[in-house]
Amino acid sequence: MPPQAETEEELAAAEAEAQPEPEPADDATREGEAVQASPAPAPPEPEPAPDFHDSYLRAAAELENVRKRARRDVSAAEGRGVAKLARELLPALDDFERALAAAEAQPENRDHHLTDGIRLVQSQLLGALKRMGIEPEAPKGERFDPHRHEALAQQPVEGAESGTIVEVYSAGYRIGDEVLRPAKVVVAA
Repeated sequence: MPPQAETEEELAAAEAEAQPEPEPADDATREGEAVQASPAPAPPEPEPAPDFHDSYLRAAAELENVRKRARRDVSAAEGRGVAKLARELLPALDDFERALAAAEAQPENRDHHLTDGIRLVQSQLLGALKRMGIEPEAPKGERFDPHRHEALAQQPVEGAESGTIVEVYSAGYRIGDEVLRPAKVVVAA
């Protein structure tokens, strides 16, 4: 049996050498404290798939809003440009009216071809303004509205109700509901 014992002893020694050495204990276990093993971290939950349809609908709605806002801004800018140009032209129209009134006051110029030419240019300018939505306003006989009219004077007039416009010095102009220039008027007292 001795040869067999050597073999068993050799086998046991070989097995002991093959086993890994235990790791040295940390300070907590050396002092006798029990170390609890932390649980293995749970695998992260998979993120839900993004809702591309919802994202597409939101992007399409935002694009449509941008388009509408751009159209509205362009329209407003166009309106401001037309109004600005009209305000610059209105004094020239007033001058045409005064020139015609002065020329027609003289009997020899009343039917003169120059007067007819001035009247033609004036009517073309007024027609262009009307096509752009700008309307002249001569409110004789209407009630005075401080938002649309500028009172230059107030005078008593027989047969006219107080607050009624009895004379228009210069016509007012408006584009839609916006007053470009108020009519200059005389109001009955």
